[in-house]
Amino acid sequence: MVHIAALDPGASPLDYYGYELRRHREAAGLTQKQLGDIVNYTGSLVGLVETARRVPTVEFSERVDAALGTDGALSRLLELVMRSQLPNWFQQVAELQSRAVEICSFEIHMVHGLLQTLDYARAVLGVLDQGNLDDRTAVRLARQSIFEKEEPPVFWAILSEAALQQEVGSRETMRGQLAQLSSHEHNPRINVQILPFSAGAHAGLTGSFDLYRFASEPSIVYTEGYGSAHPTANPETVKDCSLRYDHLQAAALSIKESAELIRRVMEERYGEPSDSVA
Repeated sequence: MVHIAALDPGASPLDYYGYELRRHREAAGLTQKQLGDIVNYTGSLVGLVETARRVPTVEFSERVDAALGTDGALSRLLELVMRSQLPNWFQQVAELQSRAVEICSFEIHMVHGLLQTLDYARAVLGVLDQGNLDDRTAVRLARQSIFEKEEPPVFWAILSEAALQQEVGSRETMRGQLAQLSSHEHNPRINVQILPFSAGAHAGLTGSFDLYRFASEPSIVYTEGYGSAHPTANPETVKDCSLRYDHLQAAALSIKESAELIRRVMEERYGEPSDSVA
């Protein structure tokens, strides 16, 4: 007899997702393998998701919803599942990102998580810890779904030129990441500006920070340490960081010039190496 693991839907959002997946699957009279065949995943993966041992992806949820006729029930649960998988210290930040009407970010050393490609995110997250890397990467990328909302936030991202030059992962990873950055050139909701080395001393030398603005709540400044988050609505801090951001935008290249620099670095630093001539 095949042992079917008991599920506790109240244990966590991931357990609840698995419980609902099994309930809908059994109501449709399908085995895990049969459902897997329909949605083009293995039956084992279906089983892992049902028993909360694997985090579902957006694609998996959409396919299963379509196959089981659940009217998007699993896809609607996914945001809650993904947020619950974030480190405890970061969950509040993800919630702020989902409610903000405008996000202003300044990054010194790397591309902001809301703009990272899959390969770049894997390289960042896997530096010291390879455990559950697929799931942790999927959770990070799921945060980008805020740009797919009916009313997505306006995102201003200022990156130091150092973030373009720092090779994260591989040359191919960086080509993909920089291509993705430059693709936002004509997207009024996602605005990428580069602070060039030629700017010299600037208002962001103290470190990276995010500024979240809301429709009817005070703005919040967020800074991050190793394994800790530091959001604050202190009016003086918000005022100071808002002024700093204005100066950073003034010192940064325009959106058009930034896209041109990104493409130039992509071609010159990370382009395909030429075959050596004997």
